[in-house]
Amino acid sequence: MKRVFHIVSHFEMGGAERVAVSIAKSETPGIEYHIVEVIRGHSEFTRVMVQELKDEGIHYHRSPFAIPFSFHYLFECMAARLFPLWFFFIFRKFRPDVVHTHTEIPDMGICSFFRLFPRYLKGCKIVRTIHNTHLWTGLEATGRNVEAFFQRQHANVAISMSVLTNYEKNYGERPPIIYNGVEAVEQQLYDGVEEGKFNILFAGRFEPQKGIGKLVEIISRLKDDKRFLFHIFGDGTLRDNVHALDGMPNVKVRPPLFSLASYLEAFDYLLMPSEFEGLSILSMEASMNRLPVIANDCLGLKDTLPEDWPLKVHGNSIKEYMHLFKNVLPAANREELAGKASAYARMHFSMRYMQRNYESLYFDSKPQKA
Repeated sequence: MKRVFHIVSHFEMGGAERVAVSIAKSETPGIEYHIVEVIRGHSEFTRVMVQELKDEGIHYHRSPFAIPFSFHYLFECMAARLFPLWFFFIFRKFRPDVVHTHTEIPDMGICSFFRLFPRYLKGCKIVRTIHNTHLWTGLEATGRNVEAFFQRQHANVAISMSVLTNYEKNYGERPPIIYNGVEAVEQQLYDGVEEGKFNILFAGRFEPQKGIGKLVEIISRLKDDKRFLFHIFGDGTLRDNVHALDGMPNVKVRPPLFSLASYLEAFDYLLMPSEFEGLSILSMEASMNRLPVIANDCLGLKDTLPEDWPLKVHGNSIKEYMHLFKNVLPAANREELAGKASAYARMHFSMRYMQRNYESLYFDSKPQKA
């Protein structure tokens, strides 16, 4: 039996966590998957994720360290530095054949672990997925140090051409690409949608990367247009900016929606004004489940949609968003757009293809370089 450990930031809402769980759901015989968090999650979403891991028979390991709040990555970095002290006992017990890490805080934790205990590198393959086009914001010196470690291990894998290009530009290495995979799921109704309106979904972290400023401006400018109803699901450091919309007749703000993928087709469009992405899982899930995406044409988001996709906005232009909402959407054939998006996602972002590519990398050979 081969053992693969996935290291994630925490058991919370996030694209990297979903990728780890999706790989761990692989039915390839002879592989035992474990998922380890570096920071202890503590939300309702955490409980749902833990139950999902139990239901799928995936081994999981909870972190003993919770952080009270985020402050310039101070507590996150402390958790990463303390990670080796308790992960040592898990590693010794299970002796994984592969350790696969996702995003910067787990990357720091694994780098620290193997520098403290270098003998455990023997017989253990390191894989590191690069999920974002922008890495180590505010932690550049630490990032250079960590990147040197992963490059020496030949561990890096990019999730899109945008991620690859930016990594090569900043760190001088051209890693192979394995595209994230998603799958269609059984859809159900969402009782918050209103007939006779365009029900527009936004779901994600309330952080600058997700274009929260643009989201607020779009909704504010359309507050008197009764054709549109915006459904906002999420949480984050910019929650006050989003909740300032409370009271407007065209918006409903709620906490993260569990099992979001199963509700996607209930909405008319997904709005993604992100400033940048690695390779957006949500956009791919939306397309796979027939929900057309209104997207900023940014790195890591444009990669998920057809090149001629008509609902792209250049440079997060408010003028272009207003044109789409006021002129394009009312005249668009939504079913035709949904079919086009679904066909593209099925062709490019298969779940099984992702699983097999990673398993080949774990135990056989490297995937083809782009």
